[in-house]
Amino acid sequence: MRRSVVRGTGHYLPSRVVENSFFEQTLDTTDEWIRTRTGIERRHFAAEDEFTSDLALAAARDALDRAGMTADDIDAIVLATSTPDLTFPAVATMVQSGLGMTRGFAYDVQAVCAGFVFALANADGLIRTGQADRVLVIGAETFSRIMDWTDRGTCVLFGDGAGAVILEAAEGKGDSSDRGILACDLNSDGKLRDLLYVDGGVSRTGTAGVLRMQGNLVFRHAVEKLAATANRVLDKAGLAPADVDWLVPHQANLRIITGTAQKMGLPVERVVLTVADHGNTSAASIPLALSVADREGRFKQGDVVLTEAIGGGMSWGSVVLRW
Repeated sequence: MRRSVVRGTGHYLPSRVVENSFFEQTLDTTDEWIRTRTGIERRHFAAEDEFTSDLALAAARDALDRAGMTADDIDAIVLATSTPDLTFPAVATMVQSGLGMTRGFAYDVQAVCAGFVFALANADGLIRTGQADRVLVIGAETFSRIMDWTDRGTCVLFGDGAGAVILEAAEGKGDSSDRGILACDLNSDGKLRDLLYVDGGVSRTGTAGVLRMQGNLVFRHAVEKLAATANRVLDKAGLAPADVDWLVPHQANLRIITGTAQKMGLPVERVVLTVADHGNTSAASIPLALSVADREGRFKQGDVVLTEAIGGGMSWGSVVLRW
């Protein structure tokens, strides 16, 4: 059976670092309030002339460098974002051009904060069916462009960044001992779309709009649905929570992350946490966390790594792989 094995990771963060104290100047909030409720201490914001495609391209180049590959080695790009440069073309095609890729194909996936999980599942499908041998999977966001800076319940949460993973086809036996992606679990429920959305768009308002969220309800759904999808994907792979070496969750809120880990019986020592330094970077948060942990040497060959995310739509899902 063809498996999708991780061959490289990379990431990029804009140079501007915004501490929690920045929001104390204009909002009724404090550094302590933000830390206590979210676990976030700082985040990165893109420069005025820096766009989602720029972040994605930098992360892609980093992943290629670390994998010892060039753009000519890549067959396809699947990019997850909710903050594209333009309505079209896809950001993925901009990255394709920036890398100098003259073959293959590139497209975007939009599932908000769950976008990278959906993109991984897409890329895995391309590899399993033989449509591609190497796929560059990217999550990139500039959420600072869709914030309501008067809403302390949302604007303190998000940051900008990009992460990338290169998947390559490899032969496996077809059981849980294989390296690569072992199983995926994707879900959505459009009835819950009003819990987290942007109030603008091309067809409806002709504007980009700003993010709106019912935080308490999102939190309630997040812990329940993330634990459920994690258990389902492990069951699909023939694994149990005790087999998980690393949980790499969407970095939305420290309380959601720890609550999900506890529900699964995983100690916090086995959870990759970057939320304090990056905030919620939506579709970029999982590949960012994967790249940071990879660079720190935390993942060893054969480790079972579980990723999970939930976002607007409402969409949620998980992917389990063996490093």
